[in-house]
Amino acid sequence: MGAKENIQEGKTALGIEFGSTRIKAVLTDTQGHVLATGFHDWENRLIDDIWTYTLDDIHQGLRGCYRSLVANVKEQYGIIPETYGALGISAMMHGILAFDKAGTLLSPFETWRNSNTQEAADALTEAFHFNIPLRWTIAHIYQMILENRSFVKDFSFVTTLDSFIHWELTGRKVTGIGDAAGIFPIDSEKLDYDEKMVETFQTLIRDKKYPWTLREILPEVLLAGQEAGVLTEAGAKLLDETGTLKAGIPMCPPEGDAGTGMVATNSVAPGTGNISAGTSTFAMLVLDQDKKLSKLYREIDMVTTPDGYPVAMSHANNGTSDLNAWVNLFKEFLELMGQPVDMGELYGKLYTNSLKGDKDCGGLLPYGYFSGEGITHLNEGRPLFARTPDSRFTLSNFMRAHLYTSLGAVKLGLDILLKDEKVPVKSITGHGGLFKTKGVAQSYLAAAVNAPVTVMDNASEGGPWGEALLALYMLRGKEAGSLGEFLQKEIFADQSGTTVEPDPADVAGFETFTEHYKEGIALERAAIEAMKW
Repeated sequence: MGAKENIQEGKTALGIEFGSTRIKAVLTDTQGHVLATGFHDWENRLIDDIWTYTLDDIHQGLRGCYRSLVANVKEQYGIIPETYGALGISAMMHGILAFDKAGTLLSPFETWRNSNTQEAADALTEAFHFNIPLRWTIAHIYQMILENRSFVKDFSFVTTLDSFIHWELTGRKVTGIGDAAGIFPIDSEKLDYDEKMVETFQTLIRDKKYPWTLREILPEVLLAGQEAGVLTEAGAKLLDETGTLKAGIPMCPPEGDAGTGMVATNSVAPGTGNISAGTSTFAMLVLDQDKKLSKLYREIDMVTTPDGYPVAMSHANNGTSDLNAWVNLFKEFLELMGQPVDMGELYGKLYTNSLKGDKDCGGLLPYGYFSGEGITHLNEGRPLFARTPDSRFTLSNFMRAHLYTSLGAVKLGLDILLKDEKVPVKSITGHGGLFKTKGVAQSYLAAAVNAPVTVMDNASEGGPWGEALLALYMLRGKEAGSLGEFLQKEIFADQSGTTVEPDPADVAGFETFTEHYKEGIALERAAIEAMKW
C-alpha cells in the first residue's frame, strides 16, 4: 500500500510532543517511516518569578500543531486524515499541574525550568536517601506544602504536561513509567512508585491532615506497550476544531521527552545511551536492573526507560537558548545590512565555521543560563559571556565556545558517570536540533564524552517520532517482544546514521574548556547576586 492509502485507512501512528519552544507532530506508517509532520512554535513566560504556560497556550498549541500536520498531509497526499492506528502524547518532563475535583487548575503550571523548590528537594533527598531534583513534581508538591499554600488541601489530580493532555484526550489519569520517574522515585523491580518512599512522604505530611493520599492524586503508572485508553469525542474536538477527526483511536501511555528521546535513538537497552540537545540538554545512560551507583549524587537523576530499566540521567536545565539568541543577533545585523537571511543557512555557516576555532575556544567563556542550573547548584540564571584581555576573540572561537557551553553542564554530570562511576556504555547517540548541522556538534559531543557518537539521519525528528514508535509498539502487542527487540528488529534495522570518533586534540581542548567552565561558575554566581533588576 502507498502512503496515501495507509493514511486513509488509519494504518498509521501519530506522536505529538510538547517541547519547550516547539510543539511537533510526526505521522508514521506501521514500519515507523515518517509520512508527515506538523509544528507550532510557542514560548514559556516568566510571570511572578514562575516559568509557565497558560492552559490557553497549551490548548492553542495542541490544536495549532495538529492543524499544521493536517495541512502537511493535505499538501503531500491531497487528503485530510480522519483517524489513526494509534496516538501518543509526550512532553517536557517534570513540573506541576494541580487540579481540584472539578478539574480546575489550582495554581499556574510550573515547568521544569523553575528552581523555587530548593527547601523541599533538600528535605526529600534527606528523607528518601535518594536524589530529588528541584524540578521533580514531588519537590513542587512538597514545597507548596512547606509554604502552607491554601489550595493544597484541594488536590485531586497532580501531574505533568503530557499526562494532563492525555487526561483531556482520554479521560484517564495515567502516565508512562519514564515520565512517572520524574514525578516520584520508581521501584525498578515493581515498576511502580517506590512504596517505602510513598510511606515516608505520608509520614512527613501526616500532621497536615489532608483529605488525600499521594497515590490518590498522582497518575497511575503504565509501561510501554500497555493500552492507555482511547480518544474520546471531547478529546477529538479538543484536538481537531473542524470535527473531522473521529473518536476511538487507541492511545499509548503518555511519556516524557527523556523517554521518547531514548526510543528515538534506540537507546533503551542496558549499555546504551543518548544525549538530547535543545532548550535543555540531558544525557541518559541505561543501566542493568541490578546496577546501582556507589553513592547519592545531587547532580545525577535516577529515572527509567519507557519499559522500566533504570537510567542515570545528567540533566542540564540550560542548553541552546542563549546560542539561539546570539544567532538571532547575527540575523538582525544581516537584515540591517540589507542582506536576505535564511536561518538554516545562517546556523549552518556559523556552526561549520566554529570548526576553525581553537580546540579550547581561545579563552572565551559563555554561560547560557536563562534559568537555574541544578548540576552547578545555582537556583537562578544570568546569560553571561566573559573573556580575558588576551583571549582569541574570533567568530569561530565565539561560536565554538557557545556550542561547547551548551554541553558544559551536562558534561559535568557525565564525568561523574563515566569517570567516577565507570558506567559501561556500548554506544551513545545524539539527537535534537543541535545536531542538524552535520559533523559539528556531533564531533564536540564525542570530545566531551571521549567516546564515539552516532547521529541518525532522522535525528531531527526526535521525541515525537519516538512517541509515534511507542504508539506502534502498543499496536504490535506481545508478539513484538521487548521494547528493545521491537526497536532493533522492526525500526532501526534499516536506519542509517553517521558515527564520529573522538579526536584526541578536541578531547584535550574540551577538557581545558571544562576546567575554565568550572572555575568560572563563581562569575555566574556573582552575576546572579549583582543583577537583580
